[in-house]
Amino acid sequence: MIVNTGQRTDIPAFYSTWFMNRIKAGFVMVRNPFNPHRVTRYSLRPDAVDAICFCTKNPKPMIPRLKELHDFRQVWHVTITAYGEEIEPHVPPISEVVDSFRWLSDIVGPDHVFWRYDPIFLSSTYILQKHLDTFGRIAEALRGYTSGCIFSFIDLYSKTLRNRGQRPRQPSPLNPILPPFLSVFLCP
Repeated sequence: MIVNTGQRTDIPAFYSTWFMNRIKAGFVMVRNPFNPHRVTRYSLRPDAVDAICFCTKNPKPMIPRLKELHDFRQVWHVTITAYGEEIEPHVPPISEVVDSFRWLSDIVGPDHVFWRYDPIFLSSTYILQKHLDTFGRIAEALRGYTSGCIFSFIDLYSKTLRNRGQRPRQPSPLNPILPPFLSVFLCP
């Protein structure tokens, strides 16, 4: 079993104490988001878990407690982008997350920590050149601390647009719409 901690919230950034308490207890109860009456108990014992995948924008709160996870294989996906606090209000500045990323990589190894630069969207503030410049600076700072970068472009699903009262755009040769599953994995 692979435990993915990043589907609903950022566990390392906001709930590391809760998560470590669940590890100590050896199980977690998970409510089905589509059927709130259905709750499933999952074992968190090392012999039942093949790996834990952490997805976070701030690994720092969990790093001092990593020794408590020494019996588990870990994979970390750390998102670092160009966006400021007006887009991501609870994310530390890029330099702090880069420092935490490097600290994390020193502990678990660069083959277990992946950088995510996603989702990419363009606006009057976040123009293409800003993304390219920021991506280059982050890539240089993370050289040797990761074995790859995953990036993807924002995809506004039709349902999201309908809920906001907007019509979905139609693809055209001049304005292609990338499929939601499109992401690219780059190795240095």
